[in-house]
Amino acid sequence: MNKKYTRFSFEERIQLEKLLSHNQSYSKIASALNRNKSTIAREVKRTKIYSAVSANWDMVYKASDRRRFKSKMNLNPALKSYVLSRLKKKWSPDQISVSLKMNYPDDNSMQLSRESIYFYVYVHCKKSLKEELTKELRQQRKFRGNTRRGADKRTTITEAIRIDERPVEALGRDIPGHWEGDLILGKDRESAIGTLVERSTRSLILVHLKARDSKTVRIAFEKKFKALPELMKKSLTYDNGTEMAQHKLFTKNTKVQVYFTHPYSPWERPTNENTNGLLRQYFPKGTDLSKVSKKELQHVQDEMNQRPRRTLGYKSPAQVFEEMILMKLKN
Repeated sequence: MNKKYTRFSFEERIQLEKLLSHNQSYSKIASALNRNKSTIAREVKRTKIYSAVSANWDMVYKASDRRRFKSKMNLNPALKSYVLSRLKKKWSPDQISVSLKMNYPDDNSMQLSRESIYFYVYVHCKKSLKEELTKELRQQRKFRGNTRRGADKRTTITEAIRIDERPVEALGRDIPGHWEGDLILGKDRESAIGTLVERSTRSLILVHLKARDSKTVRIAFEKKFKALPELMKKSLTYDNGTEMAQHKLFTKNTKVQVYFTHPYSPWERPTNENTNGLLRQYFPKGTDLSKVSKKELQHVQDEMNQRPRRTLGYKSPAQVFEEMILMKLKN
């Protein structure tokens, strides 16, 4: 039976743009996105210089050109009021969409997908309202999507064990204890916060850093890992930043093996990449992170870990983390 065709999602277009920027072949891109090579080629050939934002907008305009300003929200005052009131409370479009399904299960007129909410904000609403609503979205972008481009020019780590050698169990999310790590950089790249995310539970640990040299980062990360239950410390997948140059000593002291992604491959740490994007709501680019206290970091960490996540069946990371610990103790 032929596989049912599905349209490109916006997330897929972002990944496609990243892969193209790193000169990946159509075959490798198709494999990474689980798509047919010819499908990738057709998508790319739609424009001279591929842009995820432009491609997605092109799709939206073609689908909605004949009903400009006649979106479901504009035609339903009650639905519009519900969505706008929650956007102003900083609810995400996904949380609003699920809330509508829970509160109006039998009323199709009060149902709206997260994509439809994004499209309303970026396409259907008037300019003045768009400027107001985008400020309420977590990443406050003028355009939807990750617009970061270019190659990672950081020095390659010596004696790096690549992600290909990571245990098979770490590829999935059923077995806890496999983490992904990175830094969020502050103003002029002179300050930083460490971020560690557990793949199974999406639990977040924020690491306060006085500096971003390899010794400071190693010691700070070691302290966080040593405080974890044994069940929750099996491996750490990191990018190629030189702050993890002391990875061998880190492994010796924590018994946690560090695996490194391939150069220019941020999609190999998807959970951490997504979480870092969400954290920019709290720490916008240009923030002097050296002024962020440990108490403030703990507050953000707690708030993120207590937030319900769609991928966890709308349980919170903290709840799932605790459930896994209790399950292990019972067994």
